[in-house]
Amino acid sequence: MTWVQRGSTLAPMDFDDLFSSKPDDPLVALVKQDLGPLSLDELAARIQTLKGEIERVERHRDDAERHRSAADDIFKR
Repeated sequence: MTWVQRGSTLAPMDFDDLFSSKPDDPLVALVKQDLGPLSLDELAARIQTLKGEIERVERHRDDAERHRSAADDIFKR
């Protein structure tokens, strides 16, 4: 279980803390999906797909950081 700081106390993290409040956000639906009916092969395929998505998001984040850093360099006061 992951814990987050709420004021001066720690509380368990809820999915609402991690994801958009948009009800149609596909990530929210993904993490709430019941994994029980999935076969071992389906679970393995899901893991591979999610790992690929993590890599894609990390590349995008890295590109965004480089872009922001370049913009900061241009517009430094």
